[in-house]
Amino acid sequence: MFSKNTKSKDLDRDQRELFEHAQDRIKQKKRLTQHFVIFLAGSILLIVINVVLGYGKDVKLFGADWFVWAILLWTFFFLVHALNVVITNKFMGKEWEQKQMDKLVEKQKKKIEEMRQKVAVDMPVPEKKSNLQNQRPTDPNLPLNS
Repeated sequence: MFSKNTKSKDLDRDQRELFEHAQDRIKQKKRLTQHFVIFLAGSILLIVINVVLGYGKDVKLFGADWFVWAILLWTFFFLVHALNVVITNKFMGKEWEQKQMDKLVEKQKKKIEEMRQKVAVDMPVPEKKSNLQNQRPTDPNLPLNS
């Protein structure tokens, strides 16, 4: 009745981590979708500005209109964002982070152990003098040979 159930705490922590990871993934996908919608609207706006309104009609870069280059550049950034959300996160997700963390912790433990061994060799702890520690303090009122 009053015992603490440590299993439920571990489950709660694991469930909380899973929940937080799911929330992060939802935010990433939501931002990617927003980026795509803004990309489409912005591309249409750039085309309308150039073709319909005639703004910058005479500006050409490498034989193509300026808005084409702007849309291509924006497409590149969108593809980088999409690859980051869809592919990179799968390969470098939570499990990858945990493996990397475990590797780094293990490496740090090895370094600490090597340093401890080096300190033990370079600066050994002085041996305790057992004779002095085992003697009782002498009472000044007692004779020396008692």
